[in-house]
Amino acid sequence: MTEDFPAGMVWLVGAGPGDPELLTRKAERLIRAADVIFHDALVGAGVLALARAETRLEGVGKRSGCHSKTQAEINDLLVEAARQGLRVVRLKGGDPSIFGRSAEEMDHLAAHGIAMRVCPGVTTASAAAAGALASLTLRGAARGVTFVTAHLRAGEPLQLDWQALALPHATLGIYMGRAAAGEIARQLIEAGRDPETPVMVAVNVSRPDERLIRGKLAALPFLVAAISEEDPTLLLIGEALAPRGQGRFVSVEEALQR
Repeated sequence: MTEDFPAGMVWLVGAGPGDPELLTRKAERLIRAADVIFHDALVGAGVLALARAETRLEGVGKRSGCHSKTQAEINDLLVEAARQGLRVVRLKGGDPSIFGRSAEEMDHLAAHGIAMRVCPGVTTASAAAAGALASLTLRGAARGVTFVTAHLRAGEPLQLDWQALALPHATLGIYMGRAAAGEIARQLIEAGRDPETPVMVAVNVSRPDERLIRGKLAALPFLVAAISEEDPTLLLIGEALAPRGQGRFVSVEEALQR
């Protein structure tokens, strides 16, 4: 169907944060060419609607500790489908290389001799900043960006290099940070980050029910208080997030009423 997508091949494709208009043109082409798509739970319905009617769609996502498939099972599904001579798309929310476990899947495919390639996608932090009319970097205020994840296995402590993350002149993006927001704020402040540092809480980024909530680092636990465990949440922290323009923000009071 396409020269770079022969039968028996696997493409790991970034679906972006949810809005199908944020897909790359290549991602859309690969989705339309696929015989089977193994997709994450957070992949938007509009993205999946781009697949052909005859394409098999299989949800293999993980949300709030509920896993429809283990990673080992997903790895095996990709190999099995490729060996059946199918064109396989592994569709991942955001970008496959950012907390998407793409390395584990690529290692497994390589070990079984399966041809594969990767199509990047828009990561949630970029989409959230765009929606807020913010920049992740800012001359004189934010010379770098650090992405970390606060997602942990049950019972594990949140062990991050807080001294490094608390350094000024950088923007910090914390994926899956809602549940640990209180500890994140406490640890960063104890490590020297200014309690008045601007914070943005981004919920359901690029979807119809998107919420972008502004505040200060010291108030972070309060800012996430009304957010459901089911809602994907990103925390952005840094001076570059200081307000400019209107963006698509709701007030904390509005957020608590939703």
